[in-house]
Amino acid sequence: MAASESVNPVDLLREQIEGASPDVLQAMIRTFAQALMSAEADAICGAGYGQRSEDRVNSRNGYRPREWDTRAGTIDLAIPKLRQGSYFPDWLLTHRRRAEQALVSVVATSYLLGVSTRRVEKLVEQLGIRQLSKSQVSEMAAHLDAQVEAFRNRPLDSGHYTFVWTDALTMKVREHGRTVNVHALIAVGVNADGQREVLGVDVASDEDGAGWLAFLRSLTARGLTGVRLVISDAHAGLVAAIGAALPGASWQRCRTHYLRNLLTKVPKSAQPWIATLVRTIFDQPDADAVRAQFQRVVATIEAKFPTAAEHLDTARDDLLAFTGFPREIWRQIWSNNPQERLNKEIRRRTDVVGIFPNRPAIIRLVGAVLAEQTDEWTEGRRYMGLELLAKARLIPAQPDRHDTDQDEPTPIAA
Repeated sequence: MAASESVNPVDLLREQIEGASPDVLQAMIRTFAQALMSAEADAICGAGYGQRSEDRVNSRNGYRPREWDTRAGTIDLAIPKLRQGSYFPDWLLTHRRRAEQALVSVVATSYLLGVSTRRVEKLVEQLGIRQLSKSQVSEMAAHLDAQVEAFRNRPLDSGHYTFVWTDALTMKVREHGRTVNVHALIAVGVNADGQREVLGVDVASDEDGAGWLAFLRSLTARGLTGVRLVISDAHAGLVAAIGAALPGASWQRCRTHYLRNLLTKVPKSAQPWIATLVRTIFDQPDADAVRAQFQRVVATIEAKFPTAAEHLDTARDDLLAFTGFPREIWRQIWSNNPQERLNKEIRRRTDVVGIFPNRPAIIRLVGAVLAEQTDEWTEGRRYMGLELLAKARLIPAQPDRHDTDQDEPTPIAA
């Protein structure tokens, strides 16, 4: 794109106002940004654009386009290019959003630590950066680390967090000359205002009980209280960690993840039929109907696939924990789907890096993404109504256990 060599902000503002343009603010920001970049480029060249001067040491060489994310929206800028050397406005880089700053920092750190590839080098160029000095990387990383650490260590003082979702994402990192897998542990809760909030993030070597216990205890040390239900996949050791760190909280096994596990117990030809049967359990109008339908589904599957039926029956209490809460919020608490959407956004950023140079780089990037997401949730509408939250805290968290003496259920027709 091209940019005007002589910018008069006053004339442009008058033109925008007279034309009743809806993008006046964006136009003003673009105009002033272009004016600042033009002035900086002139200072580097030693003379103004098109001006003959003995003091000139360089000259302009066109522009390169660059998108700039601001509170007013994405603005297309034309960054001046020089015939000798390069020019990039540091103020433009500094005011990037946290997640983009973190991404640039992680990629640049990888480059400086000798783990770069041609793909990483091209990525840096796509970000509009021709070169980054070690001092720039260090300054950027220090600024981001301070922000992320403040976010990770903030007090959890927003009242009771009735519902908490947890998940772990596998990341690759270089340690001791090898590429190893580590796990980013993430927790999201609904606070007393009904808003979703990222509670914490940490990196553990293994996704086991010790890792989850340390993570959950770090949350309670920061003030996490009032948890009635934790929703997650069947992570190793998580249920025991919940009992130790969050006494009084029950566990809801994600119905989506469980169904995938169950379908591996039957032939592929029978998987659609099994999936349809299991979904009917969650389509019932009340808790009693859910439990009755669950028993009918187990009996029906047992006639053809006894191993799958036993697997499903064993998971009964873990899958039906949601029935102890108001019917209006069942869809929000019977699976880890809300967390999965957050995971996709994290993956979108981390996949660009591939292999992280160290664990602090993971914390830096993932923490920045989560901090931004929390800001967006805070500005959005409530995730749960206050009346429903109050009602959820008044009723038993654990649903009634399955009564083994009930009448034999009627099987579902195949």
